[in-house]
Amino acid sequence: MTNREFDVVIYGATGFTGQLVAEYVAQAHGGSELKWAMAGRNLTKLEQVRSAIDAPSDTPLIVADASDPASLEAMCARTKVVLTTVGPYQLHGNELVAACAKTGTDYCDLCGEPAWMRQQIDLHQAEAARTGARIVFSCGFDSIPFDLGVLLLQKHARATNGTPAPRVKGRVRAMEGGFSGGTAASLKATMAAAAKDPKVIGYLTDPFSLTPGFEGPDQPKGLVPHVDDALDSWVAPFIMATINTKNVHRTNRLLGHPYGEDFRYDEMVVTSPGEMGQKAAEMLAKANPLAGDKGPKPGEGPSKAERDAGFYDLLFIGEWPDGRAARFGVKGDRDPGYGSTSRMIAETAILLSERAHDGDGGVWTPGALFGEELAKRLEERAGLTFASE
Repeated sequence: MTNREFDVVIYGATGFTGQLVAEYVAQAHGGSELKWAMAGRNLTKLEQVRSAIDAPSDTPLIVADASDPASLEAMCARTKVVLTTVGPYQLHGNELVAACAKTGTDYCDLCGEPAWMRQQIDLHQAEAARTGARIVFSCGFDSIPFDLGVLLLQKHARATNGTPAPRVKGRVRAMEGGFSGGTAASLKATMAAAAKDPKVIGYLTDPFSLTPGFEGPDQPKGLVPHVDDALDSWVAPFIMATINTKNVHRTNRLLGHPYGEDFRYDEMVVTSPGEMGQKAAEMLAKANPLAGDKGPKPGEGPSKAERDAGFYDLLFIGEWPDGRAARFGVKGDRDPGYGSTSRMIAETAILLSERAHDGDGGVWTPGALFGEELAKRLEERAGLTFASE
């Protein structure tokens, strides 16, 4: 690993999100010692992206294709870390994860596909442990702000109340900005896979599908609008909860259950008190923002002005049976699906390249592998804030 040509290769740099990641790296780390390259299927398009983002003209370009395993292995052998935005991962990610596990190359992605992630854990955990490859899924809005939000809330809870909170509520207080076209495509691919394989449905519905060998207590479903007494407000289902909650439980498992083996967690969207809040919550419960053809297609997305105008505000509430409570907030200063996500995955990949000896090989979550160090980095570089309330 120490002798490899590159620190980070951005695979999928010609896609919309991949180009945002490459642009951020070129601007934020252009003058540093970071050795990075862009990769994709088409050399001409890579050259166009390099010019469009004002990256140095000598920024290396690598041609690699998900349908050509040999090209993926060759790419992996040249770099410490592969950052991939090429999804849906269940359609385009199998060979790349295998190549990283085989070559001992660290990997990070934006995956929100829990059934595929479980399959990759089963397939590659042993090989990644053997070669030292650290496979890190879900390094964007799903699920870093939630993963780190719970981790830091529990640290605050232990400091103030002496024990971790056995019950945590993740609440989306406000959010401006849409989901990416890749997220919509991933959901459609997952539904198609579930129609063919009943096991996929089990992975989607089981809160502990990413913690093989451990089954925790029954979890709050987060599917029915209701008044949350902790906020005196109506709350509604949150579409990303399916993946985020599983990653939070996996972090707890990987770290040896610092939240407790009886830990219970859910995520919902806050509307408002009263009748208006009820109507809004009920509308959200019926709506699917990723359904139909109205949203962006893979490779499409909002303008820079729209990305910069976006934001999110998350609250994590720890509760104890005796009535004690603790609160912790996480905020991002750009839209979640693009502007903030592209910075989060870039900084996670760079941290992977800098901390080559942190954590054994295997399949990780960002929170379990880097925890507070990643949170500090994201505060300094990526526009996130983490604070007790």
